[in-house]
Amino acid sequence: MAKDYFKRYVWLIDLIGRYGYLSKREIDDYWRSSSLNDEKENHIPERTFHNHRQAILDTFGIEIAFDRGRGYYIANPDDLDGGDIQNWLLESMSLSNLLNESADMRSRILFEKVPSSSKWLTVIVNAMRDGKALEMTYQSFNRPEPSTFETHPYCLKIFRQRWYMLARTIGKEELRIYSLDRVIDIKVLEKPLELPRDFDAADFFSDYFGIIIGHNVQPSTLVIKASAEQAKYLESLPLHPSQTAVEVTPGYTVFQYRLVPTFDLKQEILSRGSTLEVLEPEWYKDEIIKELHKTLKNYGK
Repeated sequence: MAKDYFKRYVWLIDLIGRYGYLSKREIDDYWRSSSLNDEKENHIPERTFHNHRQAILDTFGIEIAFDRGRGYYIANPDDLDGGDIQNWLLESMSLSNLLNESADMRSRILFEKVPSSSKWLTVIVNAMRDGKALEMTYQSFNRPEPSTFETHPYCLKIFRQRWYMLARTIGKEELRIYSLDRVIDIKVLEKPLELPRDFDAADFFSDYFGIIIGHNVQPSTLVIKASAEQAKYLESLPLHPSQTAVEVTPGYTVFQYRLVPTFDLKQEILSRGSTLEVLEPEWYKDEIIKELHKTLKNYGK
């Protein structure tokens, strides 16, 4: 049921955002023909409707306000155009709802699979919204058997088609990353979520590429030389917000970054092949060269 309600929230935001102003009667008219209306209701009950409005405010930070002359509207429409994870979720689920109502289009729009997102994502989002801790059973790649423990979800992040949760786990000193596709079970506890008042998810990940984090590791200045063709891709989709072009020529561009050189970043650089060359720092360049030698050995070179 929680999952259905979550989709209802997205449906309501998308509907009002699309038309600007709608009366309750007009909303009910659209609800009667919605694919989410499994019970074939003639209208959304008043109490349920206003509960949805409050849940939307709590979950997405989007206020559905009321104007006596024109009806219900999005009070903060600029929030619908943001780039944070909540708006990514909103856009993705809005499209999902649209496809459910236009079944004939499903075969013409292709998506990348995101493992286990639909199963656990809503549970975690609702727990974060309600301020509840979790009991999670998790199968790590590094352990033969799953383990069950209490954890406090701080935020969610998607990377390489997988959802991850940053959380503080009871008995562990440092924050940890958990992949949702390795979760076996989650139970929401009545125990309140312990979250620092000053925690900011975007700020926490600001020095990283990907989801692997380095505790007590300071950011470094990274300098990369990109071929002319690859530079176009990096200009349209930067590796990191700190990306700055420090030298531009017809044949190549040199980019500078300020971030923690993690495993995820190394894998990304290697995936670009000969189009990228690490210039600085020297120790990180040496790590890249070692990985390239290992790769050549795999091919008997």
